[in-house]
Amino acid sequence: MAEPIRVVVIEDEAPIRRFLRAGVGPDEVAWIEAATGEEGVRLVAQRQPDVVLLDLGLPDQDGLDVLRGLREWTDVPVIVLTARGQESDKVLALDAGADDYVTKPFSLAELMARVRAAVRRAHVATVEPPSVVQAGDLRVDLALRRVFQGEREIRLTPTEYRLLALLAGQAGRVLTHRHLLREIWGPEYEDATHTLRVHMASLRQKIEPDPVQPRYVRTETGVGYRFLVG
Repeated sequence: MAEPIRVVVIEDEAPIRRFLRAGVGPDEVAWIEAATGEEGVRLVAQRQPDVVLLDLGLPDQDGLDVLRGLREWTDVPVIVLTARGQESDKVLALDAGADDYVTKPFSLAELMARVRAAVRRAHVATVEPPSVVQAGDLRVDLALRRVFQGEREIRLTPTEYRLLALLAGQAGRVLTHRHLLREIWGPEYEDATHTLRVHMASLRQKIEPDPVQPRYVRTETGVGYRFLVG
């Protein structure tokens, strides 16, 4: 029998913590609870969890500061739980090092799917970086720098390939517009979202069966993009 996933929940609202415990039992998840940022950081250090669920509105400090502090010493996956529905808040959390975000009120089934996905990504990262990323018929060979649709090779420009490789290399994670622009074009282009949209449209024309309804690269409206596998 598989060991339960160890999850540190940094959340000051007791009803939400009770909701999590009632919805997912100890056979699947070992819930480790903290009501403040200071307590949560201490528990992350002591208990070495598989995933952290982090509320942004904490009584002692802002959740973004907790996140930035964690990223100074640990790569543990962090999923932000937030009542802040503004896209700018999501972008700030992702740029600060969050792996994913879930907006309150949330579906427990969706949250647990994201938890399991974060655990899988972390496990793969600790074993060895993938050299080939497969999504349906699309295959991205990161070692050979080649992309295939079935047996047909897709010819991409260097910029299109770098964009796809960045997304595929962190499949399942949301990469913000700012992150993609900084990594591909440089920090002086962090606000050039039109440039990113133009290249994304061109990339989708080449890799997507239906560019209007993308299968491989999902738009996270106002935030960024996510490469989908499985």
